[in-house]
Amino acid sequence: MLLPQPEELSVSRLGPSRFSSPLQGRGQRFIDDASRILASADAMDLQPFLETGHMPPAFELAGPRSQLFFDPPTLTCGIVTCGGICPGLNDVIRSVVRTLTFGYGVPRILGFRYGYAGLSAKSGYDPLLLTPEIVDGIHEQGGTLLGSSRGPQDIDDMIATLARYEVGILFTIGGDGTLRGASVLSQEIQRRGLPVSIIGIPKTIDNDLDWIERSFGFATAVERTTPSIQAAHTEARDAWNGVGLVKLMGRHSGFIAAHASLANPDVNFCLIPETSFTLTGETGFLRMLERRLDSRRHAVIVVAEGAGQHLLQDPSHQERDASGNPRLKDIGVFLRDQITRYFAEQRKDATIKYIDPSYIIRSLPANALDSEFCLILGQHAVHAGMAGRTDMVVGYWNQRFTHMPISLAVRRRKQLDPEGAEWQSVLHATGQPASMASAD
Repeated sequence: MLLPQPEELSVSRLGPSRFSSPLQGRGQRFIDDASRILASADAMDLQPFLETGHMPPAFELAGPRSQLFFDPPTLTCGIVTCGGICPGLNDVIRSVVRTLTFGYGVPRILGFRYGYAGLSAKSGYDPLLLTPEIVDGIHEQGGTLLGSSRGPQDIDDMIATLARYEVGILFTIGGDGTLRGASVLSQEIQRRGLPVSIIGIPKTIDNDLDWIERSFGFATAVERTTPSIQAAHTEARDAWNGVGLVKLMGRHSGFIAAHASLANPDVNFCLIPETSFTLTGETGFLRMLERRLDSRRHAVIVVAEGAGQHLLQDPSHQERDASGNPRLKDIGVFLRDQITRYFAEQRKDATIKYIDPSYIIRSLPANALDSEFCLILGQHAVHAGMAGRTDMVVGYWNQRFTHMPISLAVRRRKQLDPEGAEWQSVLHATGQPASMASAD
């Protein structure tokens, strides 16, 4: 594990905290600013620091502070949701609104509509006044009350909007693109010396932000893959040489596909972006599938949407979406057609059933595990903002909520280690070869 340097863990602050928290006197236990969560719990990683007497790299612990930078009764806060929808977005919005209102007594909370576009005067989207009554039942619904969009907006325009509405804290809920935009916005605000806090709340259903163990929506996504995988297994088992193919989310990281395969041990092949495979040759994927059908007469395949892109993409021409992300080709349809063609050429009967539940899963309400996680995540985001932290994201590491700079969260993408225990468990569960890359 490559540990971050101490300076990479330092969280920006707007200034000294001069106001007493209204949570005092309610039996609230406050977090000391010196409290830290170790970046590594491995004794071997810690040994060099123990020998030299230096403090190991550690994250600032999240939680309420006794002293605040902002005076709650005079404060206006804003919330924005960006990128693709995800289970739990409404839970986070609700938690932030209720914590600001009932915990701190903040009188005005604005929801900016349709992502960063809502912070642009050119969009014409008026913000929504958020109250506990407005957000009361939204956690029972999928999607986001505020709407969402992709892509950046003019920084000067966004800062002017925040100034016009006198926003002191902006909560930005989104993935790596959203967080990068939030960091750029925060740095320009700090350069101008404005007392505005930008707090990131990480949203990535793929669970692929670095130094964040778990992101909301992931548990719901893994749980709700089960009906699709069970259907694929039933269809495959009830046909001669039946193949059930399920495409799941995972643009660059295969965590959903891997954990869905572990949760549903009827999966025989799990294909993820972190491991390359070839189609042809004696050790290629199609030959491995043929052997499986020859021996058991059915197979279930789970493929992450970002797997096998080397088989589909033209390296010299990479299309990108409004957020700058590469546009992926459809690996599910491609595999379905390649499997069909291969067995026709082998003059073997095969029945392929293809299932893509991606948009169904991401539009669902959060399950109980994610709902609980979202509620606490929102609370910690509010505590951080009220204490004057900025250009930071609320993380989750070593089973504790943390503060960390946005720059560290988006520095690189978290991926499965093909030699790690997590992926080895998948290989044992599916029985697939460690490599399906043919040299011929």
